[in-house]
Amino acid sequence: MKDSALYGNENHAFMKTSDRINSVPMSGIRKMFDLAGPDSVNLGLGEPDLDPPREAVEGMNAAASAGRNKYGPTAGIPELREAVAERYSRYGKLSASNIMITPSGSSGLLEIAETFINPGDEVLIPGPGFVIYGPHAQLCGGKGIEYRLTDGDFQPDTDSIQDLITPATRALIVNTPSNPTGGVLSEESKKALLDLAEDKDFLIISDEVYDSFVYEGKHVSFMDRLDRAVVSNGFSKMMAVTGWRMGFVCAGEDVMGDLIKMQYHVCASPNMPAQYGILNALPGIDGYLENARRIYRTRRDLIVSRINEIPGMNIVPPKGAFYAFPSYDQNISSADLASELAKSGLICTPGSAFGKYGEKHLRFSYAASEEKIEKGTDILRNVMARL
Repeated sequence: MKDSALYGNENHAFMKTSDRINSVPMSGIRKMFDLAGPDSVNLGLGEPDLDPPREAVEGMNAAASAGRNKYGPTAGIPELREAVAERYSRYGKLSASNIMITPSGSSGLLEIAETFINPGDEVLIPGPGFVIYGPHAQLCGGKGIEYRLTDGDFQPDTDSIQDLITPATRALIVNTPSNPTGGVLSEESKKALLDLAEDKDFLIISDEVYDSFVYEGKHVSFMDRLDRAVVSNGFSKMMAVTGWRMGFVCAGEDVMGDLIKMQYHVCASPNMPAQYGILNALPGIDGYLENARRIYRTRRDLIVSRINEIPGMNIVPPKGAFYAFPSYDQNISSADLASELAKSGLICTPGSAFGKYGEKHLRFSYAASEEKIEKGTDILRNVMARL
């Protein structure tokens, strides 16, 4: 019997995919990644090229060799929850009961959305903003509505936000430091957002996965306001272990039980050996991060200076993360410009992938070597001159 007779094919109604998944687009970041040729300079993915801390790899390997390969607690092993709470109490008083270990920061954000967003709810998302925020709202039956970030320093535009708030507004997403802009939230902006949230009674969902990479000023966290906010963070970028997919959620004890219940239905429990790897590396991570920040700051200064030398392009040095988000003057869409660059051997991400306010920008990751940055910006200079 043929397989098609057993399982049907795409013409059968039962094989039709859901309206839910058809309502969300494929990531514009991944689309550009798929265009990369073998000799392309890839400044498109935000993936650190640094080696992980030795302690992380050793801890994971030791755990796997010791047989720690079975199911664990849904919220993560207690020792890691405690260690995370201790480290992040620098931002607000936390205990292990405020922490849930997740299989990546991205899945943590989806679990937050699934726990709090109802059909018909509106979620205010930053523009430009990371590509998953709007789709997460849609997958929960809600609607993502972009609020504008200010030019240059990329702070939430509170006037824009006030105009968008309706009785259906359920949550507002903040990302600091920001992907794609590299913007870092100020204390003034945090206070303004909290004032709005309290006045209009909505939740703040704060994505703080790049908190380890701030080059000027300091990281401003919502972990001290778990009465009004839920925070997503992670270890993948922090420890350069993106393939391990390890993150955590920080929330008030009153809602943590529901978040854990949601995680059970998503994954049962996070990766056991990787949790022990993170746990082994966490106590000595500050020295590793100091070196990483030094490397990224040097790369940031390099890519900013080279981009600002290109006629028609402009960028204010980003204060955090490892992304450059320059604007340009040429009369071409960011998608078409990114395609032209890809044909010439440079992979980046069009600003439009990050929402309507990202148009006339490109995103470059400087989590890549200085050699790649120099080669990539040479290609950028040549293509912009040709246009």
